[in-house]
Amino acid sequence: MKGIAITLLVVLAMATFVARPSEAVITCGQVQALLSQCIGYLMQDGTPSVECCARVKSLKELTQSQSERQVACEFPKEAAADHPNIKPDAASDLPKKCGVPSSVPISPTVNCQK
Repeated sequence: MKGIAITLLVVLAMATFVARPSEAVITCGQVQALLSQCIGYLMQDGTPSVECCARVKSLKELTQSQSERQVACEFPKEAAADHPNIKPDAASDLPKKCGVPSSVPISPTVNCQK
């Protein structure tokens, strides 16, 4: 279950932006904790819960600097390869379904350094 949360983080992190790790205030553990409520949605698709969307919005608010966005992008991206049970379409649709604007495509191949 911890791995699934990490995979979810990949999705959401990619939905945010990118940055330099030396300035990061947010930690990988915080990102994982915030997105733990979205695991059910990511594995089954459908509609994300109100709590999941609230946490997606919180993550967006907490990742204002480039470095924070990079942490949110890189950490879960590395873990995503270990958890193939996450539905890619559910992951890519999460920000939209939660009403959180995103300018970065959600993909395991996104370059978090740009």
